[in-house]
Amino acid sequence: MSEQEMNKEAVIQIENVSVNYRLPTERIGSFKEYAIRKLQRRVKIEDFLALVDVSMTVNKGDVFGIIGNNGAGKSTILKVISRVLKPSKGRVVVKGRIAPLLELGAGFHPELSGRENVFLNGALLGYSREDMEKVFDEIVAFSELEQFINSPIRTYSSGMYARLGFAVATAHVPDILILDEILSVGDEAFQKKSRERLQSFQEKGSTVLMVSHGLDSMISMCNRVAWLDQGKLQMVGEPGEVVAAYREDNA
Repeated sequence: MSEQEMNKEAVIQIENVSVNYRLPTERIGSFKEYAIRKLQRRVKIEDFLALVDVSMTVNKGDVFGIIGNNGAGKSTILKVISRVLKPSKGRVVVKGRIAPLLELGAGFHPELSGRENVFLNGALLGYSREDMEKVFDEIVAFSELEQFINSPIRTYSSGMYARLGFAVATAHVPDILILDEILSVGDEAFQKKSRERLQSFQEKGSTVLMVSHGLDSMISMCNRVAWLDQGKLQMVGEPGEVVAAYREDNA
């Protein structure tokens, strides 16, 4: 490790983290059927390790990418860092306020308008109504939803959901921004605008942690990338090198 790397401030420390899911071995059609089988001791359970003894460090100001095939554990590790999911083993230490954007429309109420959901989502992220009022006009402008902001969220397309969710989560400069495949949604112009906002955050000292299948985007945007495979950490390092190794393994 170089002296420069040693002097960096760690904002996310993942130490020997494992996540174990206990899953029924056969499909059970309803909760009632599950309860009956459970009482009869006919529910067969098997363990599924979504993450296996993963350790890594994310430093302040990193744009840190996580790559891997479907089921590799990418979304699981984001949920552990965001404290949505508790690890079965190990620990995660996070310094700073996290703005997680893990799922399109997470925290949105379908019957409320876009305007009302801006304040609702802001509250879930820990911001007061006054905080959100200060940035409301900017959120609407960035999301390009001026004509639809008073319409119920249920009338929005998935792209509109994503634009509003991203605009709310990034309205204030966060300490740590977590993104799960969000930048692949929307047209090219919106994706470009989103990338520029992330770059401005990095320049202001924010840390960005992101999952994406867009490998070329990971190379161009990230300064470090981790590769997960079947819950195990394969490699962490310079984006071009990690992506090349991943591509060779999947060739």
